[in-house]
Amino acid sequence: MVVLLAVANQGVRAQDVIFSQFYANPLYLNPGFAGSKICPRLSLNYRSQWPALVSAFTTVSASYDQYFESLHGGVGAILMTDRQGDHAALSTSSFAIMYAFRFQLAREVWVNAGLKAGIVNTSLNWNDLRFPDMIDRINGFTGMTSAQMPEHTNVWYLDFDAGLVAYGPSWYAGFSAAHLTQPSNGFYGITKLPMKFTANVGALFNIAEDARRTSSLGLGTPVLSPNFIYQYQAGFHYFNYGLYLDWMPFLVGVWFRNGIENPDAFIFQVGFQQDYFKIGYSYDVTVSKLANNTSGAHELSLGVILPCPEKKQRIKAIRCPSF
Repeated sequence: MVVLLAVANQGVRAQDVIFSQFYANPLYLNPGFAGSKICPRLSLNYRSQWPALVSAFTTVSASYDQYFESLHGGVGAILMTDRQGDHAALSTSSFAIMYAFRFQLAREVWVNAGLKAGIVNTSLNWNDLRFPDMIDRINGFTGMTSAQMPEHTNVWYLDFDAGLVAYGPSWYAGFSAAHLTQPSNGFYGITKLPMKFTANVGALFNIAEDARRTSSLGLGTPVLSPNFIYQYQAGFHYFNYGLYLDWMPFLVGVWFRNGIENPDAFIFQVGFQQDYFKIGYSYDVTVSKLANNTSGAHELSLGVILPCPEKKQRIKAIRCPSF
């Protein structure tokens, strides 16, 4: 919990949660994905980072979106909770809604332009914090500290994001900017939440000689999907690159995430999918200096596509490796 003290007292700029299964949480990745599947979509995500540490990070996210022809775009909502430290000493909860206007740029090119508005609460449980001066060499933990408790331990603020997603029959690319107004989220004075920039690009390639053929084992057409994602926030650069193999009903993926100077983790993913749902599990194998102390990260995802009106099925939806 000493880390939380440093954040509180020194105003260290926080960074957003990073999901390994980024396309399984599309509304968090980019508000331009709202309504991109046309049919109603439900996405549930759970991430446990560094479970070997007492002060682990746990994040839960739930989102819903669909396309409305009368609005010429998609509408979505996302609810997320992130907990850090012993007994969730530091927790952040948010709720946001978004709208993505859809238009055709060229014969085989569509664009979604999205805006997102949300409300966020960050709370600090002071009684669960532990400070260095609470430890006595003779008596052990004393429970007494000279650290000054902040006047407010609950902070509320509004937050706004924007993003673009462009796609064709077998490719997609996007760019988003989060925390456009850089709201203050600190407990001691004004601490601006730094903007986050995300860029992603990917493609889909059929690798079977006959793309229409189903194998004798009942497997669908194997599709290979290389992807690249770049994120920047508060001076930190993250690169995430790898590929999926989508061979209905199975999905496997391997990734590598790193900064400019420091490697972070290899990511391995497996999944199972049917026409209207998909479940996935991924594990981060940490390769940084924390490798022997954290036990990596576990992530679970569930995506559900609800029944879609027949007329909406004729509208071109984005083809991504995940819901």
